[in-house]
Amino acid sequence: MGRKKSYELVDDGDPRGLVALVREHIEHVRVTRCGPVTTTREKNLAYFTAWCADRGVTRAVDVTRQLVERYQRYLFHYRKEDDKPLSFSSQQNRLTSLRMFFRWAAKRNHVLYNPASELELHRAPHRLPRTVLTASDVEQIMTVPDVASPLGLRDRAILETFYSTGIRRSELVKLEPSDVDIDRGTVFVRLGKGAKDRMVPIGERASAWVSKYLDEARAFLAVDDNVRSLFVYENGQPFDPNQLSHLVRRYVIRSGVAKTGSCHLFRHAAATLMLEGGADIRFIQVMLGHASLETTEIYTRVSILKLQEVHRATHPGARLDRKNTAAAELVAELLEEDDDDGADVDDDDEDEATITP
Repeated sequence: MGRKKSYELVDDGDPRGLVALVREHIEHVRVTRCGPVTTTREKNLAYFTAWCADRGVTRAVDVTRQLVERYQRYLFHYRKEDDKPLSFSSQQNRLTSLRMFFRWAAKRNHVLYNPASELELHRAPHRLPRTVLTASDVEQIMTVPDVASPLGLRDRAILETFYSTGIRRSELVKLEPSDVDIDRGTVFVRLGKGAKDRMVPIGERASAWVSKYLDEARAFLAVDDNVRSLFVYENGQPFDPNQLSHLVRRYVIRSGVAKTGSCHLFRHAAATLMLEGGADIRFIQVMLGHASLETTEIYTRVSILKLQEVHRATHPGARLDRKNTAAAELVAELLEEDDDDGADVDDDDEDEATITP
């Protein structure tokens, strides 16, 4: 059940087979979209074709509604190498790719009907991120890169850009030097999520680090003149998103900050800290590139400081009267009881974050 599957499409030699049709679908999406198709859809469909091949199904016309429902149950019961289930969002992501593929195939008469048309996709729960960096956490992480070296200078510029702009990792890897306007303090995000361009602000500190990186480090790393990426990997080529995640995660661990995560930690921190500073949520929505305000509103639940201020100022029982010794002793007893009650309670299982990247 937990055997790891390859997420590369393996050609079975059948020009009319399921794999060949998936390749045609991916090519169609690449041609009709403004930007390059995300690798996520190709990966999700590769999982499905491998699962079908294990069950002797190699052609799209042989995929039935019952088979699709079996695949949905398989995803629900699947366990990864660490024996954890797929997150709810991962399951929904794979099934959404499947539904879009068969919708396309049915429209072009590659299949007689869409076997995934009635697949029920439940609404994903809006879960709060388990870890949110504070301003002091961020500053602690920023001190880790060795800025005396070209790689350390690059890494500091990457961290500062994430923190200042709140952009996604997939958006940062596509940045080019011309996309950062140091004088105007802006970053042009080219073909972000949903194939939409947007302009976001970048602070003076982050701009200064990016400028220093461009002046002193990028030339040592980008040995190939054809590489147009702003940030380049050790081999002189553009980053891929996973390389970027590993890099950022290493700095979070080395900093000693007792929180786990990677690139998205800085996106969460940027949104949460700006809201705590008084920013209107609609401006945060534009900055993060959210199509729906509902997605952005999750940060209002993460940002607890303002609510605590209002609670202390308005709730009659919020402050303890230190002169009332009996009340103080009662509160202390209650706190001790809470600690005892929680001693044997297991924490909830860790799961992947479900906030839209």
